[in-house]
Amino acid sequence: MSLTIEVQGLRELSDKLKQLPDKLRKKVLRGAVSTAAKIVQAAAIQLAPEYTGEVSQGHAPPGTLKRAIFRKHVRDSEHDETFIVGVKSGKKFQKKNLDAFYWRFVEFGTVKMPAHPFLRPAFEANKEKAVQAIKQALAEGLDKVARE
Repeated sequence: MSLTIEVQGLRELSDKLKQLPDKLRKKVLRGAVSTAAKIVQAAAIQLAPEYTGEVSQGHAPPGTLKRAIFRKHVRDSEHDETFIVGVKSGKKFQKKNLDAFYWRFVEFGTVKMPAHPFLRPAFEANKEKAVQAIKQALAEGLDKVARE
């Protein structure tokens, strides 16, 4: 599952960004997009349900789902900067008690369990806030570069 935010109406900022050296442009843009991803990550952590029952075979320790929500920069040839907000799952996270393999069951539900979405609502409730954070971070970053 991936969510995409496309920011429109930033022509002036985009024009300014294009005038910057490539390395500097990427640094300003990466910071801005990271800030937006942080907002969605924090909301997902807040909304994620926490298992409070006994830890037994097959149950992750309490708080695993919240701790497993991450934000990561990924290389993407089509776009300048891409961050994903996701949930750590799989064998490599088991030793660190971060394997939240069950997040899909929580997010989408199962035949025996209703859905308790946390990723999608975190995105939907915060997408405008994230866009505003991108705009503000870009403006501040460009001003800082201009002063240097």
